[in-house]
Amino acid sequence: MSTTTHITIIGGGFAGSEAAWAAAQAGVRVRLYEMRPVRQTPVHHTAYLAEPVCSNSFKSNLVTTASGLLKWEMRQLGSIVLACAEEVAVPAGEALAVDRELFAQVVTQRLESHPLIEIVREEVTDILPDRPLIIATGPLTSDALAQAIGRLTGSKRLYFYDAVAPIVDAMTLNMERIFVASRYGKGDAAYLNCPMTREEYEAFVDALLSAETVEPHDFEEPRYFEGCLPIEEIAARGRDALRFSRFKPVGLIDPRTGKRPYAVLQLRQENLQGTLYGLVGCQTRLKWGEQKRVFRLVPGLENAEFVRYGVMHRNTYIHSPTLLEPTLQLRSDAGIFFAGQITGVEGYIESAMCGIVAGLNAARLVKGMPPVTLPPDTMMGALLDYISHYAGKDFQPMNANFGLLPEPEPPVRDRHARIAANVERAQRSLREFLDGIQR
Repeated sequence: MSTTTHITIIGGGFAGSEAAWAAAQAGVRVRLYEMRPVRQTPVHHTAYLAEPVCSNSFKSNLVTTASGLLKWEMRQLGSIVLACAEEVAVPAGEALAVDRELFAQVVTQRLESHPLIEIVREEVTDILPDRPLIIATGPLTSDALAQAIGRLTGSKRLYFYDAVAPIVDAMTLNMERIFVASRYGKGDAAYLNCPMTREEYEAFVDALLSAETVEPHDFEEPRYFEGCLPIEEIAARGRDALRFSRFKPVGLIDPRTGKRPYAVLQLRQENLQGTLYGLVGCQTRLKWGEQKRVFRLVPGLENAEFVRYGVMHRNTYIHSPTLLEPTLQLRSDAGIFFAGQITGVEGYIESAMCGIVAGLNAARLVKGMPPVTLPPDTMMGALLDYISHYAGKDFQPMNANFGLLPEPEPPVRDRHARIAANVERAQRSLREFLDGIQR
């Protein structure tokens, strides 16, 4: 197995880390560039690779969910992100959630100790001449490199805004007003629930709608991705918008009253020690002082101390349908791969998935083998097919979801039966695919 030719990767986030691991595990040398800590981003706090910033949850582990199926498929391909996440998981019911810093630390240690991976801590400001080259700089691509990518692709870059939720100190929560439960009693009782009466909810919405926000620059038009919409944007759609979405009380009973609350704000454990809790679904662009004032109106958060306030940042992604093959290769230069959120997938695990595929295919190029395309009836293949073949006018980032998969044959009308059929077909298809490329 030759290791005389190396793969170059720009970006040490989820996608870049997975790409480096996949290629190195295939026996190919990797040079991974990460600009932190030489240059930090507006939202990262450490120099660790694969540092989560928006949420510590990687969504459901159940294979009957789109996210769970995606994880199952990635595990079959040796995902380093999921292996490390399971080592530092924190209670989150059916979801896979991690201690943020410990997770990033474990990923970094694993990559640094691999004999075929070299990590270079410096900013890359232009498209390197190396081939294969994987660009996995994520949604916070630096301005200089984003401009270089624009020149490379010949297209105007796209962007949307992503908002990060606040995190509070668990010791400052008023547990006399909070109850512990998971929705419908499924999984471990891993969420803290702040129940709100109608009057409390109305007061919160009033304060939220009147609070000052951090506005984007004049030259930047806000384009929000629906999945990370700031909480104040949702509230502006109608007084009940929050309690029918992020603050939905369905499936939760307050043990103190024996009744379902009017609305509920949930908190999710952020670290193994259980000392930090994130406000679920509360991504925001409120000014920091306003965040403290508004969120302290929620029962149980009256004296909450914020260890991290919500912040807003720009996410950058390319128009993949006109630029990329489902192998993640650039159509105009087969030696260049893109991976992660910059391709138009949305979510940590979706980004990591791209890294696996880019790393696998880049390694195959080094070995003189053709790149592979994942079957479109797998969740991985369906996502890659979406970003490379989307035919609509308004291409937007996409999470894993069963709507991406082709209908089972024969068609199944019952929703649960259809999901089961899709899962069975995806698992069978991926096994056959792996058998084929390993021969």
